[in-house]
Amino acid sequence: MGETAQRFFEGLRQTTLLEFIAVLSGIASVWFSKKENILVYPTGLVNTTIYIYLSLTGNLFGEASVNFYYTIMNIYGWVLWSKKDQDHNNLLIIKHSSGKEWVLQLVFFGGFYLLIFMLLSYLKADFAPGALPAADAFASATAYTGMWLMAKKKVESWYWWIATDIASIPLYFTKGFVFTSFQFMILLVLAIPGLISWHKKAAYASN
Repeated sequence: MGETAQRFFEGLRQTTLLEFIAVLSGIASVWFSKKENILVYPTGLVNTTIYIYLSLTGNLFGEASVNFYYTIMNIYGWVLWSKKDQDHNNLLIIKHSSGKEWVLQLVFFGGFYLLIFMLLSYLKADFAPGALPAADAFASATAYTGMWLMAKKKVESWYWWIATDIASIPLYFTKGFVFTSFQFMILLVLAIPGLISWHKKAAYASN
């Protein structure tokens, strides 16, 4: 058995009940988002509040900030997705981003990446030698962008989620959160049909 496989199974054995609950609620939240089901938000709140604590204990300060942001955006998205017209139809529908919105997304991502990278570099030097500024900042900034777009029901949120998942798999594995790393593998698999489903819904809504 290779060293990576040994670390994986050892990490699974050391997975806490708290991390297990967080992983299951995270997977459920992505599943509900694929279905455009508002349960994405209550299950998401369970996931994010637990991961604030887990990220802080693992010196993943960027990810801790992401999960704090997630918690706020879960509440914000829950409110937006709950709004209905007089016929009880959802006011917010799945749409593609315009060219202007794409530029705004890239600026949003770039700004958060630079901010988080600089903060983590400072923390690494003086307070948290175990921090991984570049990787953590990328995973964090893509997640910030994806969550914001999901609250707005933009198809492009899935592209940012896919980037987050790819970055988070090795990030959490390196930090010893093996089951969480495994969660992001599952989320990456779920993101593909999620993207396809939202593409179809956006195309149907535009006709």
